[in-house]
Amino acid sequence: MKAYFVSGIGTDVGKTLASAVLCQAWGADYWKPVQSGGLEHSDSMEVRRVVSNPGCKFHAESYRLPYPISPDASAVRAGITIELARFILPETANTLIVEGAGGLLVPLNESLLVVDLIQHLRLPVILVSRHYLGSINHTLLSLEVLFNRGIPVAGIVFNGAEHPETEASIMHFAGGVPVLGRLPVCEQVDAAVVARLAQGDAIRRPYESGA
Repeated sequence: MKAYFVSGIGTDVGKTLASAVLCQAWGADYWKPVQSGGLEHSDSMEVRRVVSNPGCKFHAESYRLPYPISPDASAVRAGITIELARFILPETANTLIVEGAGGLLVPLNESLLVVDLIQHLRLPVILVSRHYLGSINHTLLSLEVLFNRGIPVAGIVFNGAEHPETEASIMHFAGGVPVLGRLPVCEQVDAAVVARLAQGDAIRRPYESGA
């Protein structure tokens, strides 16, 4: 089974959209290990809503936390203990897309970060970056964390408005990590939009980019 962990340089940079397009394009399964807040409209529900590929399956979260704050704080408020042993990759014959919570250094408990979960699952990372003031720093810091941990980086997906100078600066220092795709600004996201993005050149498989 091929599996990839989709992480971002921060919150609200487009991990869920990227995950949906990957699932649609590759017929991949989707798994969100930790959902913190938004249980009435979770990321799993959103991906299910916009992915029309019939081969895609959706796997239940390991933790559904009720408060829209960092997972460690949400778990404490809810009286829940997040344990690394609870995170087991779903069994599937498909490629599996695993979407993280926030960025790499988001805490899951007093001693566990999202990057520790990635190492536990032994997955390569697809990193989602979005242009804003400071995004070069945040993208390169995220790559540095992954490199220092020895975690393979399958590629970068740029989401939102194009900014060639920013992308060029990032890729100059990215250590040869390939660009897997660029997702445009979407005023609304629905199944038709995701299907169109998946059929075009927005996303490529890592092996097609030399990863």
